[in-house]
Amino acid sequence: MSFDRPLPPGPPPRRPADTMATGKGIQWLSDDYRHMARALMLARRGLYSADPNPRVGCVLVREGYIIGEGWHERAGESHAEINALEAAGNRARGATAYVTLEPCCHHGRTPPCTDALLNAGVARMVAAMPDPNPQVAGRGLTQLREAGVTVECGLLETEARALNPGFIQRMTQGRPFVRLKLAMSLDGRTALASGESQWLTNEAARQDVQRLRARSSAILTGIGTVLADDPGLNVRLPETSRQPLRVILDTALRTPPAARMLRLPGSALIFTATADATVQAPLRAAGAEIAVMPRCEWELNLPVIMAELARRECNEVHVECGPTLAGALLQAKLVDELVVYIAPLLLGDKARGLFQLPELTRMNERIELEILEVRAVGRDWRLRLKL
Repeated sequence: MSFDRPLPPGPPPRRPADTMATGKGIQWLSDDYRHMARALMLARRGLYSADPNPRVGCVLVREGYIIGEGWHERAGESHAEINALEAAGNRARGATAYVTLEPCCHHGRTPPCTDALLNAGVARMVAAMPDPNPQVAGRGLTQLREAGVTVECGLLETEARALNPGFIQRMTQGRPFVRLKLAMSLDGRTALASGESQWLTNEAARQDVQRLRARSSAILTGIGTVLADDPGLNVRLPETSRQPLRVILDTALRTPPAARMLRLPGSALIFTATADATVQAPLRAAGAEIAVMPRCEWELNLPVIMAELARRECNEVHVECGPTLAGALLQAKLVDELVVYIAPLLLGDKARGLFQLPELTRMNERIELEILEVRAVGRDWRLRLKL
């Protein structure tokens, strides 16, 4: 494949190396924006597959021409920088590397990318953001700068952060990014009083949910949903090659061993307060892993569960559940993003609501949300919100 793409001739001017820390004061060129935007586009190709690693893209440019590009596809495989260097070959000497995340400088599943960049003779490094991983955290940029590479950081950082909210939060706060997905009628109901809810939304919205599932490390639900709906909680997209971990919160261990989500390909994890090995045995025989957690006011200690999922390298946790667990997560301040699909239907005041929350007696007790995005998905509307 040829990467020679004509752009305005001549390499961009070099800038002082001491501007690398935050990007403040740097006068980015239009070509800088263009190449970093391309790197971000490449990074998105790993949206469904790079987990638990971050999604990263890299573009190598020399004398105004793209000479190599790459992205990180799967953990354990080559990083974006290595793929771009392999595509560029000997032409990488003297080139500028545009990378959406600071190159790693430690031995993990693969060798350090900083060593490869230095060995290839890259002259300039433009990173969108520092790596939040404590093993890197600026040291990769420092190593390159001290070796004589011109290093700059901060170009399109907001867009780069939006690609990896879970990885950033896991590295900086020790818990995954929790995305709570709900579907409701126009009058705010999720199901009839009988529990019937299929289908509230149309096919376009359900396909959109599949994409949210596919980008997640884990899909989480409560025992009430398992008993009522027997969901599969799997990803049904032809382009995905990875099934997220399926997680059930089940205090009393009532999950049926024949539950659908235990019979599908992929791993299942049940968090419970029941330590009785006899009760656990049928579920373990069905292939489920069982983790005993402490109880608290929400039956299971939700912050401890999220910390355990982070320890298991879960970046983004996608939640599909009923009003009890949804309300508990909201009260525990563990919902980072709320995605609500609104169907143009009316179910009446006897139907079930979105959240089980304590009664509010004063308006200043209300829970306020910020709308991040509103868009049509087929006949339905999708709202993306944060607390």
